Amino acid sequence: MINGIEEKAFETIEGGVCAAQGFQANGLNCGLNKDKNKNDLGLVVSDVLCNAAAVYTTNKVKGAPLLVTKRHLTATGGRIRGFIANSKNANTCNADGVEKAEMMCQLAAQALGVDAIEIVPASTGVIGQVLPIEPIAAHIDELAAGLAAENHGKAANAIMTTDTVKKEVAVSFEVGGKVCKIGGMAKGSGMIHPNMATTLNFITTDAAISSEMLQKALSAVVKVTYNCLSVDGDTSTNDCVLLMANGLAGNTEITDEGEDFQSFQSALYFVMRSMTRMLAKDGEGATKLIECECAGAPDLDTAIIVAKSVIRSPLFKCAVFGEDANWGRILCAIGYAEADFDIDKVDVDIASAGGRIAVCRNGAGVDFSEDEAKVVLAEDEIRIDIDLHQGESSAMAWGCDLTYDYVKINGDYRT
Repeated sequence: MINGIEEKAFETIEGGVCAAQGFQANGLNCGLNKDKNKNDLGLVVSDVLCNAAAVYTTNKVKGAPLLVTKRHLTATGGRIRGFIANSKNANTCNADGVEKAEMMCQLAAQALGVDAIEIVPASTGVIGQVLPIEPIAAHIDELAAGLAAENHGKAANAIMTTDTVKKEVAVSFEVGGKVCKIGGMAKGSGMIHPNMATTLNFITTDAAISSEMLQKALSAVVKVTYNCLSVDGDTSTNDCVLLMANGLAGNTEITDEGEDFQSFQSALYFVMRSMTRMLAKDGEGATKLIECECAGAPDLDTAIIVAKSVIRSPLFKCAVFGEDANWGRILCAIGYAEADFDIDKVDVDIASAGGRIAVCRNGAGVDFSEDEAKVVLAEDEIRIDIDLHQGESSAMAWGCDLTYDYVKINGDYRT
């Protein structure tokens, strides 16, 4: 169990945000991105109205699309049909930002023949540049006409910025004797240090579940997945996770915290944890995924704080890039974590597909083979296991190494 969420293994299925019944998607290049091989505008809609829930960045600077999304979800009581999203331009810190975000919804709604309040917007890209609405208006009919379940990948491609790969995952699960599906797509490579949410993430399900229970499940799972992710320590202005449920699976609607809710939440956790790992592994310039588990903590929050402190450490991230078993940097990061525990009881191991080495016992270093350490750190997924020996709680956090390419990418991101 993680924060009351039961971990289960699921077989992944194809379809991303369109794996669930009744969802269609499309993506194309409308001209925001000069590279015509990359999509920059995406649309995902349900055949019927959905219950919806969302979490947003806690950055004081919030993109206009977030303000409009909040407005629409409040006005409809969490009942929407879909979303429209663009890349290359964040539509943030612009005087006309809210107007442009509302126009995106209106354009999509007109093309779909629905009410604009039932569509929510999302944008990602450069901050502080005015979003041109003309390219979106010119291609909206083509975008809507191409909606199909098999075009989920085109939508996932449309929200990519510095991402090197699309991020999609979906699973099936059972609720009340009915087979349900849940799937999602995510984007994010840099400016990732979530507080409440991270990057742009869209999750759909055909399970019948109330908006209230959707929000309860989403908030709980965000805490132990996306909020345990950090690429560079920067919290974005446009972070959002949107979860939509259209109920077409036909199960009895989930309205309380019974067995059906636990089944739904476990499937949601699997999808969100999978996308969290994808986001960490595709961090800007990254060559290695770092996964850190803190066990033996007095409570969940302490475990999260310690694990995140390690994967956030620039010095340790550099050591992982250099394949240097500089375990002192791990202890340093544990030591400045803002939580109460006895450092003299802490054990640390470094592990990967190449093996496992113990580097610290009871807060002090132990002898290990540098040659063995090199073999362990040569892999592209590195695991740090910490045991505080001061309780029963545990948590995981995900990050990546810090490389020369991260600086190159962000040195001229805007130009």
